[in-house]
Amino acid sequence: MDELQIAFGQIKAAREYVLPMIDDLEPDDWYRQPVDGVSHIAWQVGHLAMAQFRLCLERLRDLQPEDRELIPKQFLRMHSKGSTPTGKPSDAPTPEQLRATLDAVYAQVLEEVPKYAGDDLNEPLINPHPIFTTKLEALYFCSKHEMLHAGQIGLLRRLLGKPPLR
Repeated sequence: MDELQIAFGQIKAAREYVLPMIDDLEPDDWYRQPVDGVSHIAWQVGHLAMAQFRLCLERLRDLQPEDRELIPKQFLRMHSKGSTPTGKPSDAPTPEQLRATLDAVYAQVLEEVPKYAGDDLNEPLINPHPIFTTKLEALYFCSKHEMLHAGQIGLLRRLLGKPPLR
């Protein structure tokens, strides 16, 4: 198995780990902040969609004209690192919109990532990151990042009174 297949397999495994954690949520659970100053599940899910888009699509092949239909600029801004989760659901995407964006980005990743191959994956990124410098490293980081946020979603679930799933 080559490195692309390994990285791709890890991306799929991370998503399979996260989805059951959001599948049983009630609409009111998405924006509940169990403790002041703490994130909520809606922001976490939006952040996963934003990060996967940036790590697996934008960094590997630059922006495409159809990307704004996949994930609008405002969505990216609202869920980027350092953004503040909104406490007002009326100012943010609905749980259905969040899930649709998460799924749409993932479907695009499933379509595009297997097409990459060869030495181009080891080329330095045009816009390097402090943690990784190549396209392949960006793919590996995507699954690590998703699992980090899976832990946060798991904790938020527990604070909302949900049972652990694992």
